[in-house]
Amino acid sequence: MLSNGWKFISNVWEIGQYPQQSILRNSMYKYLLWDHDGVIVDTEKWYFRANRDVLASLGFELTQEMYLALSTEGGSCWDFAREHGLTNEDVRNGRMRRNELYKLFLANKPIDIPGAEEVIRSLSQNYRMAIVTTSAKDDFKLIHANRTITSHFEFILALGDYPRTKPYPDPYLAALDRFNASPVEALVIEDSARGLKAANAAGIDCIIVHNEFTHTQDFSTAKAVINSLQELPALLAG
Repeated sequence: MLSNGWKFISNVWEIGQYPQQSILRNSMYKYLLWDHDGVIVDTEKWYFRANRDVLASLGFELTQEMYLALSTEGGSCWDFAREHGLTNEDVRNGRMRRNELYKLFLANKPIDIPGAEEVIRSLSQNYRMAIVTTSAKDDFKLIHANRTITSHFEFILALGDYPRTKPYPDPYLAALDRFNASPVEALVIEDSARGLKAANAAGIDCIIVHNEFTHTQDFSTAKAVINSLQELPALLAG
């Protein structure tokens, strides 16, 4: 368990169209690997808005569609903007301003997902669990400074704890290695195509939790798509 001294080691489908087979005929699942932003806390839209607002002040329009497409392929909106006219100094200073604005959003905007901790607490009684995120560690600490959700997880892997970020498999492979687990023993809980691609590449089954920010993405390779975390325990129970 973790205390506040954490250890960090398109096709558009509607929800009803996704496969809802009982994945959880697989009695081998022992480990739940949780994405963070958009699954445990509702932060993805605020990170996008911080990027969008600062880029707009520099004369570059970042749309949500563009942002999600770049993210899914592991691209950076700042690298893309540099290719389309921003200078290196614009990008360097803009990223710093983005980070400051995002921290303001985290401190002042509603980011809790109702019922998330209750579901996580319940599942921690039957599964070994970890958070696998591309969040920066200082942002993660800010988010959880006054929250207790992390106490239900054995460890956290965040930005810098693996060679390549999602959509590469490295974050989830690192979690498997930490647990000394095989891919068939684990299940990933994600909300984005980027995270789904990482889970697929690692050979791990993945459930998608609906998030309004990412709902237009292609989740056809997920084992199931659910409307909220409250549906997860029943799905796991088969």
